Amino acid sequence: MKAAIAQIECVLGDIDKNIKKHLEYCEEAVSKKADIIIFPELSLTGYSLKDINTEIAVDPYRSKLLSRIRQMSRKIAIVCGLVEEAEDNALYNSAAYFEGGELMFTHRKVYPPTYGLFEEFRYFSRGKDCRAHETKFGKAALLVCEDLWHMSLPYTAAMDGARIIIGIAASPTKLTDSSEIPSNYLINTEHHRSYARLLSSYMLFANRVGYEDGVNFWGGSEAVDPFGNVIAAAKFFEEDMIFADIDDTEIRRARQMARHFLDEDIDVTLKNLGRIQGE
Repeated sequence: MKAAIAQIECVLGDIDKNIKKHLEYCEEAVSKKADIIIFPELSLTGYSLKDINTEIAVDPYRSKLLSRIRQMSRKIAIVCGLVEEAEDNALYNSAAYFEGGELMFTHRKVYPPTYGLFEEFRYFSRGKDCRAHETKFGKAALLVCEDLWHMSLPYTAAMDGARIIIGIAASPTKLTDSSEIPSNYLINTEHHRSYARLLSSYMLFANRVGYEDGVNFWGGSEAVDPFGNVIAAAKFFEEDMIFADIDDTEIRRARQMARHFLDEDIDVTLKNLGRIQGE
């Protein structure tokens, strides 16, 4: 497949404007023969929602607000970020996967951070699941921002069969950055390349840009192949869209050339984690 990663700026609290921008990028991606497009974390709502999260939350499987996104997904599969309201009315920072005119699945952020400038755990519940899902491109998994800082989640996704791991983020720029390359990027790309190489899987990362509530987001979205090579990289601090060819043959080749993933013994992991928990 051909993947598009849309690194956009979002309008805080305005779903209609954000949907319009999503559709414009989708049309451009379709014109360039992309099969899937990936948007950043909370791309439909903006990030610094705080108390308005209750007003902007949707049931993504039923909401009429998302009808245009569902319709567009008949042309191109779409990954985007939103506030998901569950049946029990809990709110989640979620990534959503649309395909063929339907919402196929969501991933609820497992690790909403509340440290430094982050306040997510004050406004969102924690997701509990991490799994691979069937798509028309093969098995894929979604993760949201801080989830990528916990190695257990990419590992779990890959062991569940994910050959493509998609991470969406709204990562703020550190104020101490003085170089042209944000230190955030240098750290994050090391993570992505390590996960891709060790799990012999593609890593697709979409980070947002722009300013919001005094916070700047650095962008630097990228696609990494199963050998740990960055095969497409977006600009810093600017809206951008990048494209990457995802070839399942490369996953097969990576796993057979270096068998660390194929030889991974999940029983050893489970046995030792059970021991650690028991102690």
